Amino acid sequence: MQTDVRDRSRTILEGRDRAPARAMLKSIGFTDEDLEKPIVGVAHTWIETMPCTYNQRRLAERVKEGVREAGGTPMEFNTVAISDGITMGTEGMKTSLVSREVIADSIELVGRGHMFDAVVSLVGCDKTLPGGAMSLVRLGVPGFALYSGSISPGRFKGRDVTIQDVFEAVGSHAAGTMSDEDFKLLEDSACPNAGACGGQFTANTMAMALEFLGLSPMGSASPPANDPKKDEVAVEAGKLVMDLLHRGLAPADILTPAAFENAIAAVAASGGSTNAVLHLLAIAREAGVPLAIEDFDRVSGRTPTIADLKPGGRYTAVDLDRAGGTRLLGRRLLEADLIDGTQRTPSGRTIAEEVEDAEEAPGQDVIVPLSEPLSPTGGLVILRGNLSPEGCVVKVAGYTRLHHRGPARVFDSEEEAMDAATHGRISSGDVVVIRYEGPRGGPGMREMLGVTAVLVGQGLGESVALLTDGRFSGATRGLMAGHVAPEAAMRGPIAALRDGDTVTFDLESRHLDVDLSDEEIETRLAGWQEPPPRYSTGVMAKYAALVSSASKGAITEAWRDGES
Repeated sequence: MQTDVRDRSRTILEGRDRAPARAMLKSIGFTDEDLEKPIVGVAHTWIETMPCTYNQRRLAERVKEGVREAGGTPMEFNTVAISDGITMGTEGMKTSLVSREVIADSIELVGRGHMFDAVVSLVGCDKTLPGGAMSLVRLGVPGFALYSGSISPGRFKGRDVTIQDVFEAVGSHAAGTMSDEDFKLLEDSACPNAGACGGQFTANTMAMALEFLGLSPMGSASPPANDPKKDEVAVEAGKLVMDLLHRGLAPADILTPAAFENAIAAVAASGGSTNAVLHLLAIAREAGVPLAIEDFDRVSGRTPTIADLKPGGRYTAVDLDRAGGTRLLGRRLLEADLIDGTQRTPSGRTIAEEVEDAEEAPGQDVIVPLSEPLSPTGGLVILRGNLSPEGCVVKVAGYTRLHHRGPARVFDSEEEAMDAATHGRISSGDVVVIRYEGPRGGPGMREMLGVTAVLVGQGLGESVALLTDGRFSGATRGLMAGHVAPEAAMRGPIAALRDGDTVTFDLESRHLDVDLSDEEIETRLAGWQEPPPRYSTGVMAKYAALVSSASKGAITEAWRDGES
């Protein structure tokens, strides 16, 4: 246990030789008294390019207030963020997953350089959550991530809507089933204020996962971004990190295999995003905790879906908060022995102790009883087969189609597939294949929400399937297999596919196959040549050179171990 709460900051701030450092900090208002207290880094990803993190400067002030009240000195700093929703469907989307590594690297750098004694990382948009978590694991100091909250739903023609509805409206408008006036009205109504996308998409999925993992205070994620409760949560977070520092509790003391299984169970029970697979694998790899892609299928297979959340369900994250929040979900899972209640949380209490405080709103039906689940199993399925030897991820929450067999329509980029979809060149029964969009080939593993939403908007969501070595948004729905590995740029079997090949999705047997023999696949790949890098310099080139397979979390590594 850590006994000196200034173990790190003392090195950089104490003694005669450190007078120049103190002098520089005094120039911006810090006093001798401030610099004699534990120093707490307050990281955030505020940026004026999206609503997702737009409230974080305000929340950072509240966290700092709590740190000061508890006897510490906060130092605020920020890093970058990329909006998946805004960059979706463009070349800019390739930067999204890359930003996860940049966020983790930059928070780690500032934390190491300035030797903070503890860190609170304010996170909001999709990649900021795992990025913030990964940096905390690397730094190894007491600290946690604090989610800045979900956006409120918009209102359109008397119903709640989210950004998912706008993406799907693109297809409806293209198909002529939505008028220009309604299309514009929906665009103007869907996002009424600051906060991350409102369904159980990637941001809300990961916020929930981090609570069950023990890297966020239990119950802190649920209050929406503009709810006054979020400010109260932030002040308490500032106090809590100081308590954490005095207890010497660091991420390494919390992150166990059972903690990761708790997080997976929460994702499965809530119909969460497939991106959780990628991000939890990455966090586990940083922590040195053994976690394999098959673990997601195993845990999801024993966990019923009990949260009726978008995109597959009816409700938004704001509704979840009103119903009872993550504590209520946790209490349901604990009562059925589906999570390990002995695991620790930042408060010092166990998961079991935390969920005892759950308050269920009378008459709520957002989180249903385990006796009447929405689905007997969770929302995540891992498929393998001759198209995905290392595995791929399918999200089954919200629909029941477990089998599809059809001809491949092969595209070597998202743009090619989007052009075909918007011009009516995808037919019922097709299997849309989008390749060379993986971690290395993209580079950056773009999400395919634009394509999937257009197909849903055109009424093809229940009659086509899609597979890709790229990713899907948490807002994607339909029979879609993502993270196909090895990817095409790594000579994966997906690179051998041709138009007209018959592809079979069989979720019951956990298989994704093409009707080709191993010999035929190898014959086709014999003439395969790796495409030239799409970027030859800069951050994208560095990422492509260092990134591992999606089956290992698509993290960047300083070396290749022959398996990545």
